Amino acid sequence: MPTTQQIIEMTETYSAHNYKPLPIVIAHAEGAWVTDPEGKRYLDFLAAYSAMNHGHRHPRVIRAAMRQLERCTLTSRAFYNDEFGPFCKELAEFCGMEMVLAMNTGAEAVETAIKLARKWGYRVKNVPRGRAEIIVCANNFHGRTVTVISFSTEDLYKADFAPFTPGFTVVPYGDAAAFEKAITPDTVAWLVEPIQGEAGVVVPPDGYLSRCAEVCRKNKVLVMFDEIQTGFGRTGKRFCYEHEAGLKPDVLIVGKALGGGVLPISAVVASRELLGLFRPGEHGSTFGGNPLACAVARESLRVLVEEGLVERSARLGEKLLAELRAIRHPLIQEVRGKGLFVGLHLKKEAGGARAYCERLKEDGMLCKETHDDVIRFAPPLVIEERDLDLAISKVRKLFA
Repeated sequence: MPTTQQIIEMTETYSAHNYKPLPIVIAHAEGAWVTDPEGKRYLDFLAAYSAMNHGHRHPRVIRAAMRQLERCTLTSRAFYNDEFGPFCKELAEFCGMEMVLAMNTGAEAVETAIKLARKWGYRVKNVPRGRAEIIVCANNFHGRTVTVISFSTEDLYKADFAPFTPGFTVVPYGDAAAFEKAITPDTVAWLVEPIQGEAGVVVPPDGYLSRCAEVCRKNKVLVMFDEIQTGFGRTGKRFCYEHEAGLKPDVLIVGKALGGGVLPISAVVASRELLGLFRPGEHGSTFGGNPLACAVARESLRVLVEEGLVERSARLGEKLLAELRAIRHPLIQEVRGKGLFVGLHLKKEAGGARAYCERLKEDGMLCKETHDDVIRFAPPLVIEERDLDLAISKVRKLFA
């Protein structure tokens, strides 16, 4: 096997430089631990941006994949397959919804939700053609497609990629009054992350989501929650919006952990009334709803429930937040989050979070900076409590 340095050099030579990874190569992974080619082990505290809620190579998920690999992997939606229907039923029931439209990546699911909102606006709300508006929040992250970056407020994502898709209004995150003021007769939907992940694990004020959702109801505007990072137990609830009692979206956008850390699969989940608006030929994906990904996703949902991973996230997340908040250091501005989704926000004098992530890596713990000055801690939900304690001790050591 090539060495770590050889693999890094090969990657930098032949791959486009659209990422800036930490200088580590992962050759083997299991549970919450990964190993490099030289045999050094690291605790994974990023979990592939929440795609690894089940941990690396969860035995049940791997077995489900292997069983399906021996039967059928891809049919396209030109035909039915025996995993797709049961997957849609089980995901709809898990989400408390009625219908599913399956795609592959999170960005594809967001694009699907945008198309659905516009179609609903024209067909049901009777907004004049070409004038549908969707309200989004500043510092959002919903993907990398041209349409999605069109409503990003991050200059880096947009600088050289214009012209952009119109039809979006940006309001401050966490400001219900600003949201209500932005609504017009042409507003068809509100697209929002219940916690902003890429922005630095930003938690909105209590009641913000419910207040904005009520405004939506009064103005016949769809509520669309992007739970691609926050869903499937990451924040200590099945979905993050459930932290506010009685709240429910019209459209739920999911991905990442739905694939059990094995395969990409995403979905838009909504009512029969909404998703029933799509007609054959209007939208689709060759790989969307493929039997291999569906079999993996079905087992991933069962594991979440039967192994109590949501409750585990709530319990261990409470401990992680308390222990990190107990660290006293002049360069720590704030520790925030829910469940096992935590951001440690450094003051500007710290000089950015990258160097801190590199030092943790040297000490055998993997995490990643976001928005320059936040260290994101998001381990797999299967992490053992003793390993969580080990990670906390490494962070204490870092700031000692």
